[in-house]
Amino acid sequence: MTARPEDIPPVARVRQRVSHPALDDAPAAVAEAIRSSHITGRVPKGGRVALTVGSRGIVGIDRITSAAVSALKGLGFEPFVVAAMGSHGKGTAEGQRALLAELGVTEESAGCPIRSEMDTVVLGSNSFGLPIHFDRNAFDADGIVLLNRVKPHTSFTGRYESGLLKMLTIGLGKREGAAQVHKLGLPGLKVLLPEVGEFLLRKTPVALGVALLENAEERTASVEAVEPEELLEVEPRLLDEARRMMGRLPFDQIDVLIVGELGKNYSGTGMDPNVIGRQRVETMPDLPRPVVTRLTVLDLSPETKGNATGIGLADLTTDRFVRQIDPEPMRVNCYTSNFLTRARIPLAMPTDREAIAMSLQTCWRVDRSEARMVIVPNTLELATLYVSPALADEVAADPGLELESGFEPLPFLPDGTLNQEAMFPESVRGRRALGIRSGH
Repeated sequence: MTARPEDIPPVARVRQRVSHPALDDAPAAVAEAIRSSHITGRVPKGGRVALTVGSRGIVGIDRITSAAVSALKGLGFEPFVVAAMGSHGKGTAEGQRALLAELGVTEESAGCPIRSEMDTVVLGSNSFGLPIHFDRNAFDADGIVLLNRVKPHTSFTGRYESGLLKMLTIGLGKREGAAQVHKLGLPGLKVLLPEVGEFLLRKTPVALGVALLENAEERTASVEAVEPEELLEVEPRLLDEARRMMGRLPFDQIDVLIVGELGKNYSGTGMDPNVIGRQRVETMPDLPRPVVTRLTVLDLSPETKGNATGIGLADLTTDRFVRQIDPEPMRVNCYTSNFLTRARIPLAMPTDREAIAMSLQTCWRVDRSEARMVIVPNTLELATLYVSPALADEVAADPGLELESGFEPLPFLPDGTLNQEAMFPESVRGRRALGIRSGH
């Protein structure tokens, strides 16, 4: 199909205004949280402390890790970073070390050794009779500091979702442990996270949790030290706070949603279901809002290293996206999680222009000028978005939205590629084009 310019409505730039808290110096707050905790009463002076760092795109994780290491050293400990990311990085030590390096976390930047070996110890079995695996390096340490962001999970809703408990049970479970927790799908996750987490809090040397909360602008909003005996009670409160602050699309119904990039650096599911309203998990209904008729993804982020998990949430994509897929990490990720629907490849179009035009042609609107179209760079950065004229009245009526431009044609390059760098210069993609590391 060859799209004509008149087939695609003009768009205007919209800014979402949010009023969530943000820390001026998150690394300093992390260091203070560690110093003010009771860790010195749990770990002997000179003791080896395993500091968990995962594969998620936590803002400023390299500087936060460095600050945590310095604080632990200042208390007289010998810290080391342990890769706590389950099966990510193709489920290999080299892959997980490489993922940390891509986040800016290296032995040089952290100021301590990094241990990414996949060896585990089996500490018992869960109520389903499955073995409980745990990272050997962390288990052999004198203390463990769980450093992680607390946020809504991308696959289920429960008392515990993504956070310290998940880092403990799945991240430090390495590939085998992650597979066992995920083995029974959603019912297993909801039961096993608290069950296995409570078991591991008793059986492993967890000395402290450091919880990070981020706001809708992808800035660290707060840092809290969580003592291990309080973790099971404190984390649900932190999850509620994170849910209130997370970024959302400001419309209940969207005919066409265009997502510029998908990737694990934006969400564990490539695109956050909490944002797009689609779960695409076996036996599980979609979320009540937003309701999206046609969802199209244009590109795969280079940071995700070919892992296109989450593309099954889309209806259309581009040939360019499909060529970028590396099936190996995608298979490892999906087979471990046991969520296979999200890996299905949608229909692909030759160019961005044709993919967007086909989205409009198939969005169930007779007159394309009436299509409610929204364009975002990814599902993490939602402060700036573009809308078609059909959404102008809703934008004007929402005090949290500000129209920043008139309605103009989409900026396509001569080859039909959407100029996302021009549309979203402050996004990960825009900063990448300027050679600026994300999160700095």
